[in-house]
Amino acid sequence: MANSPRGNVYRDIIGKIFAERYVIGSIGFDFERADIEKTAMEMGALLPKNLGDLIYALRYRIGLPDAVVETQPAGMEWIIEGAGRARYRFVLVPLNRILPREDLVTIGIPDGTPEMIRLYALDDEQALLAIVRYNRLIDIFLGLTTYSLQNHLRTTVKGIGQIEIDELYVGIDKYGCHYAIPVQAKGGTDQISVVQTKQDLAWCTQQYPEMRARAVSAQFIGSEKIALFELTVEDNAVKVVEERHFKLVPAADLDPMAIRSYR
Repeated sequence: MANSPRGNVYRDIIGKIFAERYVIGSIGFDFERADIEKTAMEMGALLPKNLGDLIYALRYRIGLPDAVVETQPAGMEWIIEGAGRARYRFVLVPLNRILPREDLVTIGIPDGTPEMIRLYALDDEQALLAIVRYNRLIDIFLGLTTYSLQNHLRTTVKGIGQIEIDELYVGIDKYGCHYAIPVQAKGGTDQISVVQTKQDLAWCTQQYPEMRARAVSAQFIGSEKIALFELTVEDNAVKVVEERHFKLVPAADLDPMAIRSYR
């Protein structure tokens, strides 16, 4: 998408908005959804009906334009946060990329995914959420009993605006403590996002203040493995609490020696 005409237009629009507001030394500033429409009109650019697609693509897929990236101090990067209804905010935060570790052991799990799901999943994100759900990978990863409450939950967070949680689980541990578990699914070239992690956790705190929130991200590693991360936000950066890699295999293909070594 980064090389597509739409991707280039998105970058041009956000680059112009940034250039009109940025001053040297700035660490953040706001803009509105109306500014996107106004800028596109000035440039003669065609916008999608869903303006959220522009922000989503810039956050997770195509990245910000070079003119924006070049203003980043060493070790810092610009992100786009929600700042209320139809408002956004450029914020300078510590640079960090959450990528699957290459030296982590892979855990074999009997594959319980229905073939019909694999056959008709419409995209990587949908397939990943379904695979995680049918194989109870959240339970295995967190050591909790969990239940999928809702997926693609569109809601709002005070001071942030509208958000979408890929899938929301609720869970309980052996002591009876209750958990709210927002899960973000990243397929293809999508990146784990500090923005999504922060807003998911903020919504859980707002909606379920009596529950403990634990944010999880699921990501495909190639075509066979799934990486699960428990994430938290510290000093405006996403930090990994725990990471595990799973491979779904037919039960007959499980390695008995590996199963014993897991102990």
